[in-house]
Amino acid sequence: MANGKNIVATEQRLKAGDSEKITINLGPVDLGQIDLLVQEGFYTNRTDLIRTAIRNQLQSHGEAIRQTVARKSLVLGLQHYSKADLEAVQAAGQMLQIQVLGLASIAADVTPELAVATIESVTVLGALHASAPVKAALAGRIH
Repeated sequence: MANGKNIVATEQRLKAGDSEKITINLGPVDLGQIDLLVQEGFYTNRTDLIRTAIRNQLQSHGEAIRQTVARKSLVLGLQHYSKADLEAVQAAGQMLQIQVLGLASIAADVTPELAVATIESVTVLGALHASAPVKAALAGRIH
């Protein structure tokens, strides 16, 4: 069996504009404090403060993240699987175990049949971009 590290797949860096939207709920006091810091010029807006706080927390836990990524054999960043990548896996008689911390994407021209024939499991801590039919076909394999 192949995993994300043993196949030829296109690995790319995330661009500044590549992001996922999340929603958080804050109490009025926390929100007021954020607005005060924005008003006083410490941050350009609420999002700037929240992104900075998240990055600081991720940095403070960086070593634990690195150790866990290594232990779980996760691909860190963006991992893209093209139709050609999956056809090569199929020709080799292998199945993928996709394990990504970041963004895993499956090309739009990948058919549900090809995905099912080549992807044994999908574990993504972050986001999975694939067509709705491919996601539906892999539903039982996505963890």
